[in-house]
Amino acid sequence: MEITFKGQRALVTGAGKGIGRDLVKALWTSGAEVVALSRAAEDLESLAKECPGVETICVDLADWPATEAALGSIGPVDLLVNNAAVAEERPFLEITQDSFDRLFAINTRGLVLVSQIVARQMIERGVPGSIVNVSSQISITPMKNLGLYSATKATMDMFTKVMALELGPNKIRVNSVNPTVVMTRMGKEHWSDPEKAAGFLSHIPLGCFAEVDDVINSIFFLLSDKSAMVTGTCLVVDGGFLTS
Repeated sequence: MEITFKGQRALVTGAGKGIGRDLVKALWTSGAEVVALSRAAEDLESLAKECPGVETICVDLADWPATEAALGSIGPVDLLVNNAAVAEERPFLEITQDSFDRLFAINTRGLVLVSQIVARQMIERGVPGSIVNVSSQISITPMKNLGLYSATKATMDMFTKVMALELGPNKIRVNSVNPTVVMTRMGKEHWSDPEKAAGFLSHIPLGCFAEVDDVINSIFFLLSDKSAMVTGTCLVVDGGFLTS
C-alpha cells in the first residue's frame, strides 16, 4: 500500500539540495503540507516554483537565535526530518576549532534546537509525532579523514535514542536513517573515479551505492504509521556494508 501523508504537516531541514530537496518533493506529492528549511534562498525559491504551496524558511541553523526566531511561529508540525548537514574531509591532526565548531553547530546543535521546538509544540497540542534524523553509515564505522563528520553523526545517533526514550511517553517516535554513499549530484561527483569507487563498493555485498529513493523510502517508512512500534532505531541503508 502506498504511503501518504495527506492532512499532515512536515518540516524538512537542509531542503535546498540533495536528499532534502527530493524528500520535500516526495512529501509534497504524497499530500503533506511541507515546510522547507535551508540557508540558501535561491534553492528555496526554485523549490517553491517546482512545488507550489510549499512553505519556505531561509535560516542558517548554526545561528541559534536566528533559528529560534525563524521557527517561533512555525505552527503545528506532525513530521520532522532533520536532514541539514555539512561535511568536510580533514585528517584528524588538521582539525581546527573553526571546522569543529561549524560541523557541530549545524549537524548536532541545529538538530537539537529544531527538535526541541517541534517536540514542544507536539506535546502542547497533545498529538503523536514522528521525527527522523538523517545520519550516516560512518556514524558506526570509521573512515579516514572523516572523523569530525563521523563524530557529529555518532552524536546524532545517540540523541536519536535519548530523544526516543524521553519523548516516547508523549507518543513521539524518533528514529534515524543511516545511509552509505548516496548518488546525489555531490555523491556522483565525489565517487566518479572508478578506481576510488571500486574500493568502496568491494565492501558492499549488493555491489552498488544507494540511490536517493532508497533513502527517501526508508524515511517514509519511519515517518509513517507503518513503523508505529519503531522508535530509537538507527536504520542502516548500506547494501550490507556493515556485514562485510
